Amino acid sequence: MALVTTLLRSRTAAALASPHGVDHYLERLNPMWAAHDVRARVVAVLRETDTPGACVATVTLQPTGTWRGHRAGQYVQVGVDLPGAARRLTRCFSISSAASLPGEQITLTIRARAEGQVSKFLVHDARPGQMVHLSQAGGDFTLHESAATPTNNRLLFITGGSGITPAMSIVRTLLRDGYADRANRKVTFLHFARSGADQIYAAELAEIAAADNQVDVHLRHGGQRFNELELGGLVPGFRDTDTWVCGPEGLVELVIDAYAGSDRLRVELFKAPLGPRTTDEDAGSAEGDVSFTRSGVAGANTGAPLLEQAEALGLTPEFGCRMGICFSCTARKTGGTVRNIMTGEESSGPDEDIRICVSAPAGDCSVDL
Repeated sequence: MALVTTLLRSRTAAALASPHGVDHYLERLNPMWAAHDVRARVVAVLRETDTPGACVATVTLQPTGTWRGHRAGQYVQVGVDLPGAARRLTRCFSISSAASLPGEQITLTIRARAEGQVSKFLVHDARPGQMVHLSQAGGDFTLHESAATPTNNRLLFITGGSGITPAMSIVRTLLRDGYADRANRKVTFLHFARSGADQIYAAELAEIAAADNQVDVHLRHGGQRFNELELGGLVPGFRDTDTWVCGPEGLVELVIDAYAGSDRLRVELFKAPLGPRTTDEDAGSAEGDVSFTRSGVAGANTGAPLLEQAEALGLTPEFGCRMGICFSCTARKTGGTVRNIMTGEESSGPDEDIRICVSAPAGDCSVDL
């Protein structure tokens, strides 16, 4: 199998499959076969809460063998092809399961937001057997210690709402690996939810709290707000404690103020990391014109990625993941400057190959398409 994988990832295979790429054909034979792309099959969808307008579900995914695994606390970008949608839609979600190895199953715990087409689909409409597209895991909201490198540092997690998911991944990893059971080890988990009915992982958190595992769980519901004095009572010297905070902006700001610049605080706002836009909203002030020279089509630069601008002008470029991963949409830029919407980096080199799904023109731009 290793030999087959090596051959499929070779330059010879890429040349034979051009211009579509090897994965274009493998996916048609079996959706779980891949040489470069990462896809995943939905295994199960478990409802966590039933709050009207904000239901939460945990989606279990079986990735293809190209999945490299993840560190607890990281996120993944998910792409779905929705019925009637003109293009693949993508959103980022924190991984809620314990750290995984290559090819292992993962879980995403997702709140169905009113404006979120991807989140609503995954919570309400996804069924076992359906396929989604994935990026590799990313993000540095992670724990740098492990059971193999133990310390006696106390760990503190402060979360709010759906911001519990990356912290839960870390705590699950600590418990699975026996890290929290070591002598002098102490983990404190402080979580805020709108109500008991909105509490994600309620049963599991109750089990963790009742077990003899060095993990203290403190749940705050309703109008209970973060209080610096309360935190000082729970964790004396909290500013010198390794702390992870993730949740709504208001909670995060209060915690940041309480820590007064301490370098022991790790922060992640509960919002999707920057990624490809799925609408043209907030495109910003765009200038110049975009020309697709081979097709003889041109238009005013809207600020959207080149793939979206080409489609808006009636072109049908080849694409795959729409997340800058699979290189199916690679085209030659013959002039101008583009900005990678994933990294913010700009490039103005002449005659360079770019991925048009994640490249937005900055001013005049011409592409051989």
